[in-house]
Amino acid sequence: MEIIRDDLKIARYRQLGVITMFVSIGVLLLGLFVGSAQAWSLLALGAGWLLAQVSLYLSNRYVRKPRPDEALDEALQKLMAEKVVKRGRVYHYCLPTPHLLLTSEGIVILIAKYQRGVIVADGDKWRQTRTGLFNLNKYLGQESIGNPTREAEIALQGIINFLNKEVPQVEEVPIAVMIVFTTIANNQLDVQRSRIPAMHVSKVKGYLKQQWTKSKSIPKQDYEAIQQAFDKAARVNEFASSE
Repeated sequence: MEIIRDDLKIARYRQLGVITMFVSIGVLLLGLFVGSAQAWSLLALGAGWLLAQVSLYLSNRYVRKPRPDEALDEALQKLMAEKVVKRGRVYHYCLPTPHLLLTSEGIVILIAKYQRGVIVADGDKWRQTRTGLFNLNKYLGQESIGNPTREAEIALQGIINFLNKEVPQVEEVPIAVMIVFTTIANNQLDVQRSRIPAMHVSKVKGYLKQQWTKSKSIPKQDYEAIQQAFDKAARVNEFASSE
C-alpha cells in the first residue's frame, strides 16, 4: 500500500496549532488581569476563546498522537497485508476530502472522528454524551460530534465533482463512505443504526474485507486514470510524500 501524505501541510498546521494555543493562553490571562477595564477584559477573553477553538481544531487533526491519518494507516496496512485487493493508495490531506483510499475495487472516503464520550447514532441523527472529567470539556471548548452524516455527504459530493471534472472518461466507479472513530474506546460507540457505515478504527479491516469479497475490480484503465488525477491534485512529485 502506498501512502500519499502532504507532510508540509501537516507540519505547517501543527506549528500553527501550537502557536495559537500559547497565544490563546496569553490572551486569556491578559483578559483576567485587566479586569478593572471591563470592556477590554471581555474583548480579550472573547479573542482568547476564539483562538483556543482554532488551536483545538488544529491540534485534534495535526498535533494529537496518533493523528487521524496515522490511526487509519495502521488499520489499512493490516488489511493490505492480507492482499485482499491488488492495488491500494491512501491520500491524506491532499484531495477534496482529508482521507481517501483508492483500491482496485473502488474508492473509499474515510471520515475520521476523534471525539470522546458516548457516541450514539440513529439514522442521520447523532448524540454525544460526555461523562466524568470529559463532561467539563463542553464548557472548556471541546469539539462536539457535529453531524458526521452531513460531513460524509459533503465529502462524497466533493469527490464526485472532482472525478466528473478531472476524469470524465470514467463512466462509473464504486465510491463508499465510512465514518471512523480513531480515539474513542470501542465500547462507547452505539452507531449500528447510522445511515452511513460507522465504526471504530479497529473494525475497518474486517468491514472492508467483507465488502470487497462481494465486489468486482474496476477496469485497469479506469484505476490508472483516477490515480493519475489524484496524484496530480496531490502534487506527489512536489509537496506530498509517498511511503
